[in-house]
Amino acid sequence: MTDIELSDPATHSNSELIESFLDALFLEQGLSDNTLAAYRADLDKFVRYVVANLDDKPLLAINSADVEAYLAYRVDQGLKPRSTARAMSALKRFYAYWVGKQVLSASPLTHIAQPKLSQSLPKTLSEQEVEALLNAPDVADPMGLRDKAMLELLYATGLRVTELVGLRMEQINLRQAVLLVRGKGGKERLVPMGEEALHWVEQFLKVGRAQMVKHANDFVFVSKRGIGMTRQTFWHRIKHYAMLADVKSPLSPHTLRHAFATHLLNHGADLRVVQMMLGHSDLSTTQIYTHVASERLKSLHQQHHPRS
Repeated sequence: MTDIELSDPATHSNSELIESFLDALFLEQGLSDNTLAAYRADLDKFVRYVVANLDDKPLLAINSADVEAYLAYRVDQGLKPRSTARAMSALKRFYAYWVGKQVLSASPLTHIAQPKLSQSLPKTLSEQEVEALLNAPDVADPMGLRDKAMLELLYATGLRVTELVGLRMEQINLRQAVLLVRGKGGKERLVPMGEEALHWVEQFLKVGRAQMVKHANDFVFVSKRGIGMTRQTFWHRIKHYAMLADVKSPLSPHTLRHAFATHLLNHGADLRVVQMMLGHSDLSTTQIYTHVASERLKSLHQQHHPRS
Protein backbone atom coordinates (compact mmCIF):
# COMPACT_ATOMS: atom_id res chain seq x y z
CA MET A 1 0.00 0.00 0.00
CA THR A 2 1.10 3.58 -0.63
CA ASP A 3 2.49 5.36 2.41
CA ILE A 4 2.31 9.11 1.87
CA GLU A 5 4.08 11.48 4.24
CA LEU A 6 1.30 13.99 4.76
CA SER A 7 3.63 16.74 5.91
CA ASP A 8 4.91 17.10 2.35
CA PRO A 9 2.28 15.82 -0.10
CA ALA A 10 3.61 18.00 -2.91
CA THR A 11 6.51 15.56 -3.31
CA HIS A 12 4.16 12.79 -4.42
CA SER A 13 2.64 12.14 -7.82
CA ASN A 14 -1.04 12.38 -8.60
CA SER A 15 -1.24 8.59 -8.91
CA GLU A 16 0.30 8.17 -5.43
CA LEU A 17 -2.23 10.59 -3.96
CA ILE A 18 -5.07 8.60 -5.54
CA GLU A 19 -3.66 5.30 -4.28
CA SER A 20 -3.35 6.68 -0.76
CA PHE A 21 -6.96 7.88 -0.86
CA LEU A 22 -8.26 4.53 -2.15
CA ASP A 23 -6.23 2.60 0.44
CA ALA A 24 -7.81 4.72 3.16
CA LEU A 25 -11.32 4.07 1.82
CA PHE A 26 -10.65 0.34 1.82
CA LEU A 27 -9.07 0.19 5.29
CA GLU A 28 -11.25 2.71 7.11
CA GLN A 29 -14.63 2.27 5.44
CA GLY A 30 -14.53 -1.22 3.97
CA LEU A 31 -15.84 -0.17 0.57
CA SER A 32 -16.32 -2.95 -1.97
CA ASP A 33 -13.89 -3.65 -4.81
CA ASN A 34 -16.51 -2.48 -7.31
CA THR A 35 -16.97 0.87 -5.55
CA LEU A 36 -13.23 1.39 -5.28
CA ALA A 37 -12.80 0.53 -8.97
CA ALA A 38 -15.46 3.12 -9.87
CA TYR A 39 -13.67 5.79 -7.82
CA ARG A 40 -10.35 4.87 -9.42
CA ALA A 41 -11.81 5.08 -12.93
CA ASP A 42 -13.36 8.52 -12.33
CA LEU A 43 -10.22 9.92 -10.71
CA ASP A 44 -8.00 8.50 -13.47
CA LYS A 45 -10.19 10.22 -16.09
CA PHE A 46 -9.77 13.51 -14.25
CA VAL A 47 -6.00 13.01 -14.14
CA ARG A 48 -5.94 12.37 -17.91
CA TYR A 49 -7.83 15.63 -18.40
CA VAL A 50 -5.36 17.44 -16.12
CA VAL A 51 -2.40 16.01 -18.04
CA ALA A 52 -3.85 17.03 -21.41
CA ASN A 53 -5.30 20.42 -20.49
CA LEU A 54 -3.62 21.69 -17.31
CA ASP A 55 0.02 20.75 -17.91
CA ASP A 56 -0.18 17.82 -15.48
CA LYS A 57 -0.99 20.14 -12.59
CA PRO A 58 -0.71 18.51 -9.13
CA LEU A 59 -4.14 17.43 -7.89
CA LEU A 60 -3.57 19.24 -4.61
CA ALA A 61 -3.11 22.50 -6.54
CA ILE A 62 -6.40 22.21 -8.46
CA ASN A 63 -8.79 25.14 -7.91
CA SER A 64 -12.51 25.66 -8.46
CA ALA A 65 -11.94 27.21 -11.90
CA ASP A 66 -10.12 24.04 -12.98
CA VAL A 67 -13.04 21.90 -11.81
CA GLU A 68 -15.58 24.13 -13.57
CA ALA A 69 -13.52 23.85 -16.76
CA TYR A 70 -13.59 20.06 -16.39
CA LEU A 71 -17.38 20.16 -16.03
CA ALA A 72 -17.64 22.24 -19.20
CA TYR A 73 -15.32 19.81 -20.98
CA ARG A 74 -17.56 16.87 -20.05
CA VAL A 75 -20.61 18.73 -21.38
CA ASP A 76 -18.76 19.43 -24.64
CA GLN A 77 -17.90 15.73 -24.88
CA GLY A 78 -21.60 14.87 -24.63
CA LEU A 79 -21.19 12.86 -21.43
CA LYS A 80 -24.38 12.11 -19.54
CA PRO A 81 -25.26 14.18 -16.43
CA ARG A 82 -25.43 11.02 -14.32
CA SER A 83 -21.88 10.09 -15.33
CA THR A 84 -20.67 13.60 -14.51
CA ALA A 85 -22.48 13.55 -11.16
CA ARG A 86 -20.68 10.34 -10.27
CA ALA A 87 -17.34 11.84 -11.32
CA MET A 88 -18.01 14.92 -9.17
CA SER A 89 -18.89 12.66 -6.25
CA ALA A 90 -15.53 10.90 -6.57
CA LEU A 91 -13.67 14.22 -6.71
CA LYS A 92 -15.59 15.61 -3.73
CA ARG A 93 -14.71 12.58 -1.67
CA PHE A 94 -11.07 12.71 -2.77
CA TYR A 95 -10.65 16.35 -1.79
CA ALA A 96 -12.67 15.95 1.41
CA TYR A 97 -10.20 13.24 2.41
CA TRP A 98 -7.22 15.57 2.02
CA VAL A 99 -9.04 18.39 3.80
CA GLY A 100 -9.71 15.96 6.64
CA LYS A 101 -6.00 15.13 6.74
CA GLN A 102 -5.30 18.89 6.99
CA VAL A 103 -3.26 18.76 3.81
CA LEU A 104 -5.71 21.19 2.17
CA SER A 105 -7.53 24.04 3.90
CA ALA A 106 -10.58 23.73 1.62
CA SER A 107 -11.91 21.62 -1.23
CA PRO A 108 -11.99 23.15 -4.72
CA LEU A 109 -15.49 21.67 -5.06
CA THR A 110 -16.98 23.40 -2.00
CA HIS A 111 -19.11 25.83 -4.00
CA ILE A 112 -19.68 23.72 -7.10
CA ALA A 113 -23.17 22.25 -7.38
CA GLN A 114 -23.81 18.71 -8.54
CA PRO A 115 -25.29 18.39 -12.05
CA LYS A 116 -29.08 18.25 -11.88
CA LEU A 117 -30.45 14.82 -12.65
CA SER A 118 -33.86 13.76 -13.78
CA GLN A 119 -35.08 10.90 -11.64
CA SER A 120 -34.64 7.68 -13.59
CA LEU A 121 -36.85 4.82 -12.55
CA PRO A 122 -35.30 1.37 -12.19
CA LYS A 123 -35.95 -1.00 -15.07
CA THR A 124 -38.18 -3.82 -13.94
CA LEU A 125 -40.19 -6.77 -15.25
CA SER A 126 -43.84 -7.67 -14.97
CA GLU A 127 -44.76 -10.61 -12.75
CA GLN A 128 -45.51 -12.64 -15.87
CA GLU A 129 -42.07 -11.89 -17.33
CA VAL A 130 -40.40 -12.86 -14.06
CA GLU A 131 -42.34 -16.13 -14.05
CA ALA A 132 -41.20 -16.90 -17.60
CA LEU A 133 -37.58 -16.07 -16.73
CA LEU A 134 -37.62 -18.25 -13.61
CA ASN A 135 -39.04 -21.18 -15.56
CA ALA A 136 -36.42 -21.00 -18.35
CA PRO A 137 -33.54 -23.06 -16.83
CA ASP A 138 -33.41 -26.81 -17.46
CA VAL A 139 -33.37 -28.19 -13.91
CA ALA A 140 -32.42 -31.68 -15.13
CA ASP A 141 -28.93 -30.31 -15.77
CA PRO A 142 -26.67 -29.37 -12.80
CA MET A 143 -25.89 -25.95 -14.27
CA GLY A 144 -29.54 -25.34 -15.05
CA LEU A 145 -30.46 -26.37 -11.51
CA ARG A 146 -27.87 -23.92 -10.18
CA ASP A 147 -29.27 -21.14 -12.35
CA LYS A 148 -32.84 -21.92 -11.29
CA ALA A 149 -31.81 -21.71 -7.63
CA MET A 150 -29.94 -18.44 -8.22
CA LEU A 151 -32.79 -16.79 -10.11
CA GLU A 152 -35.36 -17.88 -7.53
CA LEU A 153 -33.15 -16.69 -4.69
CA LEU A 154 -32.46 -13.36 -6.37
CA TYR A 155 -36.16 -12.67 -6.92
CA ALA A 156 -37.11 -13.89 -3.43
CA THR A 157 -34.53 -11.82 -1.57
CA GLY A 158 -33.61 -8.79 -3.68
CA LEU A 159 -29.90 -9.48 -3.27
CA ARG A 160 -27.36 -7.51 -5.25
CA VAL A 161 -25.68 -9.73 -7.85
CA THR A 162 -22.32 -9.35 -6.07
CA GLU A 163 -23.99 -10.53 -2.85
CA LEU A 164 -25.52 -13.52 -4.64
CA VAL A 165 -22.37 -14.79 -6.36
CA GLY A 166 -20.35 -14.18 -3.19
CA LEU A 167 -22.65 -16.21 -0.91
CA ARG A 168 -20.81 -18.66 1.35
CA MET A 169 -22.25 -21.78 2.94
CA GLU A 170 -22.15 -20.34 6.46
CA GLN A 171 -24.41 -17.48 5.35
CA ILE A 172 -27.36 -19.81 4.65
CA ASN A 173 -29.59 -21.19 7.38
CA LEU A 174 -31.80 -23.74 5.63
CA ARG A 175 -33.67 -24.70 8.79
CA GLN A 176 -34.81 -21.13 9.40
CA ALA A 177 -34.89 -20.24 5.68
CA VAL A 178 -32.85 -17.05 6.10
CA LEU A 179 -29.67 -15.59 4.66
CA LEU A 180 -27.05 -13.56 6.49
CA VAL A 181 -26.12 -11.08 3.77
CA ARG A 182 -22.93 -9.04 3.87
CA GLY A 183 -23.62 -5.93 1.85
CA LYS A 184 -21.94 -2.64 1.04
CA GLY A 185 -19.44 -1.42 3.60
CA GLY A 186 -19.48 -4.78 5.38
CA LYS A 187 -23.01 -4.20 6.73
CA GLU A 188 -24.92 -7.38 7.58
CA ARG A 189 -28.64 -8.03 7.28
CA LEU A 190 -30.93 -11.05 7.66
CA VAL A 191 -33.19 -11.75 4.68
CA PRO A 192 -35.92 -14.43 4.49
CA MET A 193 -35.66 -16.80 1.54
CA GLY A 194 -39.26 -17.86 1.00
CA GLU A 195 -40.47 -21.42 0.38
CA GLU A 196 -39.91 -21.57 -3.38
CA ALA A 197 -36.35 -20.25 -3.28
CA LEU A 198 -35.56 -22.46 -0.28
CA HIS A 199 -36.77 -25.52 -2.19
CA TRP A 200 -34.56 -24.86 -5.22
CA VAL A 201 -31.50 -23.94 -3.16
CA GLU A 202 -31.90 -27.21 -1.22
CA GLN A 203 -32.27 -29.14 -4.48
CA PHE A 204 -29.10 -27.60 -5.89
CA LEU A 205 -27.11 -28.25 -2.72
CA LYS A 206 -28.30 -31.88 -2.58
CA VAL A 207 -28.03 -32.76 -6.25
CA GLY A 208 -26.29 -30.21 -8.47
CA ARG A 209 -23.47 -28.68 -6.47
CA ALA A 210 -21.70 -31.96 -5.73
CA GLN A 211 -21.49 -32.66 -9.47
CA MET A 212 -19.94 -29.25 -10.17
CA VAL A 213 -17.43 -28.75 -7.34
CA LYS A 214 -13.93 -29.78 -8.40
CA HIS A 215 -12.00 -28.51 -5.37
CA ALA A 216 -13.17 -27.89 -1.83
CA ASN A 217 -14.62 -24.39 -1.44
CA ASP A 218 -17.47 -22.84 0.51
CA PHE A 219 -19.16 -20.85 -2.26
CA VAL A 220 -22.85 -21.74 -2.46
CA PHE A 221 -22.97 -21.25 -6.23
CA VAL A 222 -20.03 -22.43 -8.31
CA SER A 223 -19.06 -22.09 -11.96
CA LYS A 224 -18.78 -25.00 -14.39
CA ARG A 225 -15.12 -25.14 -13.36
CA GLY A 226 -16.21 -25.74 -9.79
CA ILE A 227 -15.01 -22.41 -8.38
CA GLY A 228 -16.73 -19.18 -7.36
CA MET A 229 -18.76 -17.37 -10.02
CA THR A 230 -18.27 -13.83 -11.29
CA ARG A 231 -20.95 -11.17 -11.77
CA GLN A 232 -20.25 -11.24 -15.49
CA THR A 233 -20.88 -14.98 -15.74
CA PHE A 234 -24.24 -14.69 -14.00
CA TRP A 235 -25.21 -11.69 -16.14
CA HIS A 236 -24.56 -13.78 -19.28
CA ARG A 237 -26.79 -16.51 -17.84
CA ILE A 238 -29.61 -14.00 -17.20
CA LYS A 239 -29.42 -12.76 -20.80
CA HIS A 240 -29.43 -16.36 -22.05
CA TYR A 241 -32.61 -17.19 -20.13
CA ALA A 242 -34.27 -13.93 -21.14
CA MET A 243 -33.83 -14.99 -24.77
CA LEU A 244 -35.24 -18.45 -24.04
CA ALA A 245 -38.20 -16.93 -22.20
CA ASP A 246 -38.75 -14.30 -24.92
CA VAL A 247 -38.53 -11.49 -22.36
CA LYS A 248 -38.49 -8.25 -24.35
CA SER A 249 -38.17 -5.73 -21.50
CA PRO A 250 -34.75 -4.08 -21.00
CA LEU A 251 -32.53 -6.05 -18.65
CA SER A 252 -29.69 -5.21 -16.29
CA PRO A 253 -27.85 -7.35 -13.72
CA HIS A 254 -30.15 -5.88 -11.07
CA THR A 255 -33.42 -6.40 -12.95
CA LEU A 256 -34.68 -9.08 -10.53
CA ARG A 257 -33.66 -6.96 -7.53
CA HIS A 258 -35.78 -4.13 -8.92
CA ALA A 259 -38.64 -6.55 -9.62
CA PHE A 260 -38.41 -7.90 -6.06
CA ALA A 261 -38.84 -4.42 -4.57
CA THR A 262 -41.49 -3.21 -7.00
CA HIS A 263 -43.65 -6.34 -6.75
CA LEU A 264 -43.48 -6.34 -2.94
CA LEU A 265 -44.69 -2.74 -2.86
CA ASN A 266 -47.38 -3.50 -5.45
CA HIS A 267 -48.71 -6.15 -3.06
CA GLY A 268 -48.77 -3.83 -0.06
CA ALA A 269 -45.41 -4.41 1.64
CA ASP A 270 -44.22 -1.78 4.11
CA LEU A 271 -41.58 0.52 2.63
CA ARG A 272 -39.27 0.22 5.65
CA VAL A 273 -39.39 -3.57 5.52
CA VAL A 274 -38.37 -3.45 1.85
CA GLN A 275 -35.60 -0.99 2.79
CA MET A 276 -34.20 -3.44 5.34
CA MET A 277 -34.31 -6.38 2.94
CA LEU A 278 -32.60 -4.41 0.17
CA GLY A 279 -29.92 -3.18 2.55
CA HIS A 280 -30.52 0.51 1.80
CA SER A 281 -29.12 2.83 4.46
CA ASP A 282 -31.37 5.68 3.30
CA LEU A 283 -35.14 5.29 2.93
CA SER A 284 -35.16 7.77 0.03
CA THR A 285 -33.20 5.23 -2.03
CA THR A 286 -35.99 2.70 -1.54
CA GLN A 287 -38.73 5.26 -2.21
CA ILE A 288 -37.88 5.36 -5.90
CA TYR A 289 -39.61 1.97 -6.16
CA THR A 290 -42.87 3.54 -5.00
CA HIS A 291 -42.66 5.70 -8.13
CA VAL A 292 -42.23 2.58 -10.27
CA ALA A 293 -45.32 1.07 -8.66
CA SER A 294 -47.37 4.24 -9.13
CA GLU A 295 -46.26 4.57 -12.76
CA ARG A 296 -47.44 0.99 -13.34
CA LEU A 297 -50.81 1.81 -11.76
CA LYS A 298 -51.17 4.88 -13.99
CA SER A 299 -50.40 2.77 -17.05
CA LEU A 300 -53.00 0.16 -16.09
CA HIS A 301 -55.55 2.90 -15.41
CA GLN A 302 -54.97 4.46 -18.82
CA GLN A 303 -55.27 1.08 -20.54
CA HIS A 304 -58.37 -0.20 -18.80
CA HIS A 305 -60.42 2.66 -17.33
CA PRO A 306 -63.32 3.62 -19.63
CA ARG A 307 -62.77 7.37 -19.12
CA SER A 308 -58.98 7.41 -19.47
